[in-house]
Amino acid sequence: MQEQDAKEILEKLANREMGEYRITKEEFLAFRQFLVKRADFKHFKGIAQHGGDVIYRYMDEPRS
Repeated sequence: MQEQDAKEILEKLANREMGEYRITKEEFLAFRQFLVKRADFKHFKGIAQHGGDVIYRYMDEPRS
């Protein structure tokens, strides 16, 4: 996954233009490296799926 693609997805989630986004097992590490750099990182919730995919959602309250 390219940096620009990841940033676009993260912005759409944060701006509520997208409710959730599924990342495949193969894309996970590339996507996560951009996610953890964000100031609002703790607002993103990743829900693991069978097979290694992860569904990301943006939450109003940050995780602890």
